[in-house]
Amino acid sequence: MNIILIGAPGAGKGTQAKHISLKYHIPHISTGAILRDHIKLKTRLGFQAKSIMDNGQLVPDSEILEMVHERLIERDCRSGYILDGFPRTIPQADGLERLLNPEGQKIVCVLVIQTDIDIIVKRLSSRRSCTHCGRIYNLLFSPPEKSGVCDTCQSNLIQRDDDLPETILNRLKVYKKQTEPLIRYYREKSLTTIVNGNRSERDITNTIFKILNQYD
Repeated sequence: MNIILIGAPGAGKGTQAKHISLKYHIPHISTGAILRDHIKLKTRLGFQAKSIMDNGQLVPDSEILEMVHERLIERDCRSGYILDGFPRTIPQADGLERLLNPEGQKIVCVLVIQTDIDIIVKRLSSRRSCTHCGRIYNLLFSPPEKSGVCDTCQSNLIQRDDDLPETILNRLKVYKKQTEPLIRYYREKSLTTIVNGNRSERDITNTIFKILNQYD
């Protein structure tokens, strides 16, 4: 069962991907994590990506696709996987299809978590990060035991710049511009299913499981 998960920042993609991974025993694949792993392991692709990123540029689709391809042919992907954060653009979606066809694979479902802007801003602007260990809290769902202090290492918690309301709105504009054509692309292939992301985590998870059970 090969799944793509699409949703704006703060829609809960990462959280839902973890639930899906545990229930269906398939890996949660994030291109951000793949990039970090290649850089950490100092692979050829990692060196190339780091050089590009250090110059403030985006890693080209060709290199992202090569990294994704290397990940998808690993043993744990034989029963399926969840793609989170990829593809982001139509060229990446076309590239993914070219990768899968020779392997006789295909995407069976594209889950689109749609969440209202005001809810996303409220969720993300409530996040706090530890300055020392990096642990993330949410004042709405998982607040620290002591206000402004990390439970793990007792360091100060801060609100990151990318979690400020004005920054969030800019991120959402970029998402809308990049992703709406992608949703249309998969809708034309009859692969998309819309999930209401305004509800509780548990309600969203239950809805997703009902959708995916028909493919299992």
